[in-house]
Amino acid sequence: MIGGDIMEPEPGKDWAAFQYEIYLNGMTGAVPRLPADLTRLEELAEARLGPGPVGYVAGSAGSGSTERANRAALDRHRIVPRMLRDVRRRNLSVELFGTRLPAPLALAPIGVLSIMHPEAECAAARAAAAQGVPFILSSASSTPMERVAEAMGDGERWFQLYWGKDREVTRSFLSRAKSCGFTALVVTLDTPLLAWRPRDLDQAYLPFLHGVGTANYFTDPAFQAGLTKPVHEDRDAAVLHFVQLFGDPGKTWEDLAFLREHWDGPIVLKGVLHPEDARRAADAGMDGVVVSNHGGRQVGGSIGAADALPGVVAAVGDRLAVLFDSGVRTGDHVFKALALGARAVLLGRPYAYGLGLDGQPGVEHVIRALLAEFELTLALSGHTDAAGLTPEALG
Repeated sequence: MIGGDIMEPEPGKDWAAFQYEIYLNGMTGAVPRLPADLTRLEELAEARLGPGPVGYVAGSAGSGSTERANRAALDRHRIVPRMLRDVRRRNLSVELFGTRLPAPLALAPIGVLSIMHPEAECAAARAAAAQGVPFILSSASSTPMERVAEAMGDGERWFQLYWGKDREVTRSFLSRAKSCGFTALVVTLDTPLLAWRPRDLDQAYLPFLHGVGTANYFTDPAFQAGLTKPVHEDRDAAVLHFVQLFGDPGKTWEDLAFLREHWDGPIVLKGVLHPEDARRAADAGMDGVVVSNHGGRQVGGSIGAADALPGVVAAVGDRLAVLFDSGVRTGDHVFKALALGARAVLLGRPYAYGLGLDGQPGVEHVIRALLAEFELTLALSGHTDAAGLTPEALG
């Protein structure tokens, strides 16, 4: 090891040191259980896990053109490294919604994680808490929110809402989430209906019809009030009731007032791609938006999320927090999203693959590898502050 090779981080989490931990473990013959190149995880998951679960996580709307557009949009932007800058001390921390986070990263909401690993959301949430990054729990989780909160301890947690037809169920969800320590509400706007997803259709695979991803609903008193029999006595009827209320294509901007009335913390709208929609979110008093096309899972032929990001930042970046997801796989993707104006990124599929392949340690590996690569990319490009990146860092 050459002395000049080790860069000195800002006091706090030393993400870049993960590489030396790996090299030192290699002195005993140990190698990582998962690859350092996170783009390989999908291929490994395809080989080791069942086609239904992997297809559900990996699949996209239509031909997959939107997922490809997400990758292409990130790849079109190129980093221009700068030399002879003092990068010994780096600061990856960011402030979001009044909380200082150790890195500009949160784990995106992914439902039905029990199809990937029996410990499901609890394992992923424990991994996020152990690494100090927020975990966003999907309302379509395999595990009730109270159990996930207990598994996380004091870890930062946000609750994602699929905004369905039943107002009482929504009200109940928000009350439960608040009472068990979820601090921000992430409202997914782009899924009033399920898209045409050929991989799922070819397998005739929809976990919800088997009662997977319904845990928050089946344990909810408002949901249970709409059933003629308890869930355990007529599970099929409970599933049908869930399907009937899950999405609501009739929602409009005026309905946001209901959420603000029943949630006193930050509200973030996920699925915003158009600057005018971002302005409407700001006008409605929202606290943030996530520039996202659901990882390409909802609209085939959609704009790549990174292509939409600069316009949204220009429209509302001075009024609310702009976050980003869809296509993030590497540390340079994180760098590019921040340089384009995002305050933080949400990571989705890679951590689901890490969970499926190695449980909680797999998720922790994904978080640490991504942030180590990001910190090294930041420093080697001549920058020291994650929150200070600007479009001038890109060519």
